[in-house]
Amino acid sequence: MPTCVPTHTADPNRPERAHPPHSPPHSPSPDRPRRLRIAGADLSAAVAVFLIALPLSLGIALATGAPLQAGLVAAAVGGIVAGRIGGCPLQVSGPAAGLTVVTADLIQQYGWRTTCAITVLAGLAQIGLGCLRVARGALAVSPAIVHGMLAGIGVTIAVAQVHIVLGGTPQSSVPDNLRALPAQLANVDPAAVAVSVLTLTLLLLWPKLPGRAGRLLRMVPAALVAVAGATATAAAAGLVLAEVDLPSWRSHALAGLPEGPVLGLVAAVLTTTLVCSVQSLLGAVAVDKLVARRPGSGHVPRSDLDRELLGQGTANIASGCLGGLPVAGVAVRSSANVRAGAVSRNSTMLHGALVVVAALLMVPVLELIPLASLAALVMAVGIQMVSLHHIRTVTRHREALVYAVTAVGVVFAGVLEGVALGIAVAVGVALHRLTHTRITHEVKEEVHHVDVRGQLTFLAVPRLSRALHLVPQGATGVVALDGSFMDHAAYEALQDWQNTHTARGGAVEITGRRPGAGVRLAEPAALISSPTTEGTDGTGVPSGAGCRCRPWTAWRNHQCELPLSAPDDDRSDHDNRATGGPSTTSGTNGTNGTSDTGVTHEADDAAGRQGGHYGRPSRPGTEDGPSDADTGPGPGTGSASPAGSVSGAGGPEASRTGTDLVRGLSTFQRSTAPLVRGELARLAREGQRPTQLFLTCADSRLVTSMITSSGPGDLFVVRNVGNLVPPPGEESGDDSVAAALEYAVEVLAVRSITVCGHSGCGAMQALLDPRPDGTPSARTPLERWLRHGLPSLKRVRDGGGPGVRLAGRAPADTAEQLCLTNVVQQLEHLRAHASVARALKDGLLTLHGLYFHVGEAQAYLLIETAAERVFDRVRAEDLAL
Repeated sequence: MPTCVPTHTADPNRPERAHPPHSPPHSPSPDRPRRLRIAGADLSAAVAVFLIALPLSLGIALATGAPLQAGLVAAAVGGIVAGRIGGCPLQVSGPAAGLTVVTADLIQQYGWRTTCAITVLAGLAQIGLGCLRVARGALAVSPAIVHGMLAGIGVTIAVAQVHIVLGGTPQSSVPDNLRALPAQLANVDPAAVAVSVLTLTLLLLWPKLPGRAGRLLRMVPAALVAVAGATATAAAAGLVLAEVDLPSWRSHALAGLPEGPVLGLVAAVLTTTLVCSVQSLLGAVAVDKLVARRPGSGHVPRSDLDRELLGQGTANIASGCLGGLPVAGVAVRSSANVRAGAVSRNSTMLHGALVVVAALLMVPVLELIPLASLAALVMAVGIQMVSLHHIRTVTRHREALVYAVTAVGVVFAGVLEGVALGIAVAVGVALHRLTHTRITHEVKEEVHHVDVRGQLTFLAVPRLSRALHLVPQGATGVVALDGSFMDHAAYEALQDWQNTHTARGGAVEITGRRPGAGVRLAEPAALISSPTTEGTDGTGVPSGAGCRCRPWTAWRNHQCELPLSAPDDDRSDHDNRATGGPSTTSGTNGTNGTSDTGVTHEADDAAGRQGGHYGRPSRPGTEDGPSDADTGPGPGTGSASPAGSVSGAGGPEASRTGTDLVRGLSTFQRSTAPLVRGELARLAREGQRPTQLFLTCADSRLVTSMITSSGPGDLFVVRNVGNLVPPPGEESGDDSVAAALEYAVEVLAVRSITVCGHSGCGAMQALLDPRPDGTPSARTPLERWLRHGLPSLKRVRDGGGPGVRLAGRAPADTAEQLCLTNVVQQLEHLRAHASVARALKDGLLTLHGLYFHVGEAQAYLLIETAAERVFDRVRAEDLAL
């Protein structure tokens, strides 16, 4: 996302107020109608969606066996009614391929007029569900079931349309179509096959047109190009083919009273309601994700799923009454609407109006379309519904059986039956996972390993107990937990054995290989090493009472100590166990600079706190203020180090720090390395290919992988004191930043550079706290380096240029103002470097400014306008899934 993004985009639905808020409006007279304002983006998006919807609506109507006008009616009603009332502004509704099998079966069983009545009743059921506000409950259906249902429907569609592509007529079911396929292959219509092949070829190749001309041509939807090209070719070649037949609207069949068995009608209504609702709600969630990825989309509201159900229900009532197909949210049209830049529901409604115009004025043109071309288009849509990405996803989550059973059930039994089978299998798989536990015992190098794979419940307690009692008295036992659930019975069994075994001189090590797999046990005489156990420090140090440390990744290696308020005796005992030596009074976390009470304290990354005149070391747990170490060295405390930490030269603190390092490395090799070895091996073979250069401060509290949710190979990180970028040509004697920029842009070809500042930066505080005599100094390397921050300080004091602020509030103090301004200033220094300037000019690079408030754990992204620079919050709804 580029740095320069408008902070606000005008809402096209909201009239501009050209008068002061408390003065009479200078608007036209009340008798003059107010003009409807439609944004240009909505207009272009509506045209793009209309060009996609027109051939697809006809093709879906053809596939269901309904009157072809029914597809146009559903498209128009879905656009206008659902677009106006629905809760997802940018979702486009209409006849959906996912409803093809359901509708075709209803038409065959009950006829067209009763099918329309079933559509009306399904709409009433949707309105009832919307009033009950149960829309979120539909999202509880396993994605494997939904994807399996869509895959089964896609297979059914594709198999049926093959007959039309070959010049024949489809049968009523997949088995019948498969049995009739050999006879159909013996009687192929060459003209129909030629038109179908041409349609599929254009549909496949059009999105892959290369070059600048191809980029312009790809703006025309591939579906429209395929159908139009096939129609024009058939007309030019004089091929005799079955074509679209649109009877007069005067003879269009409307809904009638439902006729048929009551139970059958109820099942039909439930099936239609289920498929329409689930597809629409999942589509709304997907549209939210697409909108969140689009720059400048903050003005588009998130979907109201209950309102979306009300809108879909109203649209189905209207479509059924007018003789249209059932209506649901359509993924293809919705994604096209978002990609085309739509900003409001006006695009959806306008697309529906264009369908109405086409249905009334373009009948002669539409009747030239060969049915084989529409069948090929719908067959391609059906094939695309069997998504390889979905198959890989469900396989990775071990739900391939649920997916396969649902798909096969839909193909051979029906949609409702297939979904019911899928739900039954999903419940069975969940129960199997909950009850199936594999427990093994083996001895390696005189250490007894008990591996527990699966959920640990009371059903597994007898087998767990047998395996644990195979560990002899006085031996070392390692219990590896590989699961995410442990009930009370299993917890007590494991705890009782651990207490008994350690009391008899044995050693116990509890490890877990997945987040949340561990269990907090009573402290044994030996250390408990549990990198995935909440309640331990992740490195083998038992958790003390009240430890509030929480992990932030699946690989937990966060080291914690007792809270500062813990009694001295407890602290001494804890430190003795952790280091094997006398206790210290450090009271700070060993890895990320947070206190054990969970409140951030200032480590200040050795910047600005050195040299005495840059300020005093901070008190743990506070933003500023002296620490206990400021009172001078004392027994057991050591002296204040330049970085503001407390240590004794060569004493227990140094020993403890070395022990922490070794323990952390050991934990990595035991627990994390097996998980990342494959990925790191791939990176070792292929080399690094990061897409981002992340330039930030050396502060120990800034964990770049945590803030950006990134992993190995994602970020090329440059860290220095104060996240400074020396301008080119500076006589600094240090070209490390410039070299990193050149390497990242020229060699690694990164696509974005982020400058990340943070709250409580010691370097910025050092700039605000000059030497006591007020004279500039450059005696030490640190002082010479901090000169690169003087332009930021001058910008704050002079007030020149656009202002810099946080969204929703002013900076807390001058220090925070300088931290914010420094990010903007360093971005300007970045643009001055030749390699960066060239990449920006060629459109190959974007720059981002980021501010991370440590105490709030909140990231703020820079948004630049001509008037000001604003750091806005990064919210959950801004992220993409």
